[in-house]
Amino acid sequence: MPAVTVENPLTLPRVAAPADAVARPVLAVSTAPGGFEGEGFPVRRAFAGIDYTHLDPFIMMDQMGEVDYAPGEPKGTPWHPHRGFETVTYIIDGTFIHQDSNGGGGTIMNGDTQWMTAGSGLLHIETPPESLVLSGGLFHGLQLWVNLPAADKMMNPRYQDIRGGQVQLLTSPDGGALLRVIAGELDGHEGPGITHTPITMVHATLRPGAEVTLPWREDFNGIAYVLAGRGAVGTDRRPVHTGQTAVFGAGGSLTVRADESQDSNTPDLEIVLLGGRPIREPMAHYGPFVMNSQAELKQAFDDFQAGRLGTVPVPHVQ
Repeated sequence: MPAVTVENPLTLPRVAAPADAVARPVLAVSTAPGGFEGEGFPVRRAFAGIDYTHLDPFIMMDQMGEVDYAPGEPKGTPWHPHRGFETVTYIIDGTFIHQDSNGGGGTIMNGDTQWMTAGSGLLHIETPPESLVLSGGLFHGLQLWVNLPAADKMMNPRYQDIRGGQVQLLTSPDGGALLRVIAGELDGHEGPGITHTPITMVHATLRPGAEVTLPWREDFNGIAYVLAGRGAVGTDRRPVHTGQTAVFGAGGSLTVRADESQDSNTPDLEIVLLGGRPIREPMAHYGPFVMNSQAELKQAFDDFQAGRLGTVPVPHVQ
């Protein structure tokens, strides 16, 4: 980890917060509990226990793995519905296959991202390829759920296939941090992901002892999740480690620092930075549906049971 990198970060555009930017304080640090998803693959629930007012417009995020599967062990999810939000699946190591009832689909691996706008609703499935099931191997990724405002909840579904080589690569002034902008923008540099709800998603790798202070939109919230390694967040250097989420308060910049010493199997600090403009609408969330009212939730379940969210495609037999 990670798959998308460069030999010399100093060849990349450099970003840094203005000297007069107000530093965002760290409001809280929480530790993600473990669990299982789909057919039984292990996850960390990154946002568990965090007040939604700090997360809006993000709903949930699972770190999938990191796990080194034995042959026959890789697992995915069965066909299931979604309505009212977007799912973002970012694969750091390994391979996943996506298919949905709206015709979207593809194979993502090693730094690729799939961005599925469920909108009015569809069915989809995510599975490891047969070759990975047979051989086993390393699997590691993230799945993020991004809410849609009421005006967009019933929009037509859409699928974006974002290759790892498309992400915007940036660095810090001293080259100690590699920043991958997957969606949104950072200091005027835009990532490839097209979002309906304005957000920024960055995967940052910091070398031991490196520190970066990034400009951060004041109308966005600020969240940092540690994929691997140890470090600190905020100007007061609040300690964080693998599986922990930090919530930032208001301001125009956020600071992340990697510890001088890292574990032998985690040479750098790997951290995901998220920011989004809060929607500030009522949210009714149950299982695979995220709507604005209980009545809309009931309608989503009724539509699913009646087959109005699509049907499972029939496999093509040659």
